[in-house]
Amino acid sequence: MSNIDLDKPRYDQSTYTGRAKHFLRLTNPLNVFASDKDLDEAKKIVNEYRRSRRMPSGYDADKLWEKKYLYDSAFHPDTGEKMFVLGRMSAQAPMNTLITGGMITFYKTTPATVFWQWLNQTFNALVNYTNRSGDAPISTTQLLASYCAACGGALSTALFLNSKVKNMPPIFARLVPFAAVCGANFINIPMMRSNELMGGTPVFTPAGDRIGESKRAAQLGIMLVCISRTCMALPGMTLTPILTNIATKRGMFCKSPMMVIPFQLGLVGLCVVFATPLCCALFEQQASIGVDKIEPELQNVVKRKCPSCKVVVFNKGL
Repeated sequence: MSNIDLDKPRYDQSTYTGRAKHFLRLTNPLNVFASDKDLDEAKKIVNEYRRSRRMPSGYDADKLWEKKYLYDSAFHPDTGEKMFVLGRMSAQAPMNTLITGGMITFYKTTPATVFWQWLNQTFNALVNYTNRSGDAPISTTQLLASYCAACGGALSTALFLNSKVKNMPPIFARLVPFAAVCGANFINIPMMRSNELMGGTPVFTPAGDRIGESKRAAQLGIMLVCISRTCMALPGMTLTPILTNIATKRGMFCKSPMMVIPFQLGLVGLCVVFATPLCCALFEQQASIGVDKIEPELQNVVKRKCPSCKVVVFNKGL
């Protein structure tokens, strides 16, 4: 019999290092190239181990965890269904590299700005829908409203700022896409999770006893996700324009102007591959909030169920 618990992450989630290791494996872009045969085998191995608690023949702990992370990268945690490939976390790095690269390369004309901001928000909507919670499904109306609001927020921010930076140094224009993405994040994420804001998110004692649904915990979780998503975009969408601006001033692209495109894509890709998992790891997945900060009626439930508890925990989302 084995003592490995596949229902919990392999690494200590109370430390940043442990969370970073977990998300580096979960968002590994190489997983997007796994065949259906490999994914189905991973699902079979994980399910058999959960049922029997016996190590499969020819497997050790490392190989078992490898299959588990491959399984987690492709199958929905609530429904168990295989997710659409472009909506998986493993597709974040390659897709965001292309989209972010496009946004910061083709930013000078209004049609290009509209197209790349629209494509970015369409991809975000796909990711949010693919990774939706099975316990609190996103309605078509909610998804459409969030999509339209995020597109509108990103486009209006980008077009407004573009009109203001025309007479400023080029570096300011290059940073406009980042400002637009930040604005869209703070619209898109709260709207996609508006059911939590209105009805609350489940909160538990540290021992796992359910207390109820807290709107204040939902507000905290959504704020933390907005911060981490903004931090994810920060390196690729700020360092890349700054370094490109420096390289352009030094004449690196005078002889081959089109070389700026692979130059920027390379920088963005490098940033995104590491920024995605490292920023997911900024906050614990199981976040905590002080008992004195939740709703009064829930405080009474905590006092009754767990008088010694100073905090309650909840899933903040990604």
